[in-house]
Amino acid sequence: MGTFIIKKTNTGFNFRLEASNKQMICMSQVYSSLSACKAGIESIRKNCGAKIEDQTLKSFETLTNPKYELYVDKANEYRFRLKASNGENILASHGYASKSGCKNGIDSIARNAPDADVIKEE
Repeated sequence: MGTFIIKKTNTGFNFRLEASNKQMICMSQVYSSLSACKAGIESIRKNCGAKIEDQTLKSFETLTNPKYELYVDKANEYRFRLKASNGENILASHGYASKSGCKNGIDSIARNAPDADVIKEE
């Protein structure tokens, strides 16, 4: 089971999702308030089982939100972002060297986020 760890920043709050082995799976944007940060966590829990729109394919099917968008960035690394049902980005990944690694990152969120504990770093 994973853990969402909320941290205060100079301009608000953000969180990271860690797997049970303490490896970071993803990190959020900065939210202006603690309540907005917690709402972001709940949005990830709600949408983490979304389908994957694989934009690396020449001809891909455009899916409705919520969805993961899997794509290749300017540095030729694989990345994904999770979009909520309203189309808002709620999560973006770091770069992966391989498509399979990127898909493993998505799978890790789907496995760890639903039942993850939430703690606030002091």
